[in-house]
Amino acid sequence: QVQLVESGGGLVQAGGSLRLSCAASGSIFSINTMAWYRQAPGKQRELLATIASSGSPTYTDSVKGRFTLSRDNAKNTVYLQMNTLKPDDTGVYYCNAVIRMSLRTDFTTYWGQGTQVTISS
Repeated sequence: QVQLVESGGGLVQAGGSLRLSCAASGSIFSINTMAWYRQAPGKQRELLATIASSGSPTYTDSVKGRFTLSRDNAKNTVYLQMNTLKPDDTGVYYCNAVIRMSLRTDFTTYWGQGTQVTISS
């Protein structure tokens, strides 16, 4: 079994910052990509940022320059530092990871339970 556990959401004023964390645990052989998604009220879930096991992260245009994605492979954890937050950043933030449990299994996509981020104007 594999679990993704997110933390760090909350309520902040516009212009403020939050740092989200997502830790993967369980029977993990290797992790390929890790990513953060956001689902705003009444909208579809959208990809915000993604990072492979090695290399630089990529971002959607709406968060470039404000959000920073980082990864600690030793801890199987991905972080999303969010600065200069706007009311439009409000939504449920989901962690996503593509994980292989053993050499005999394929990579499978896992999701966290989501963490609420609310930005007040």
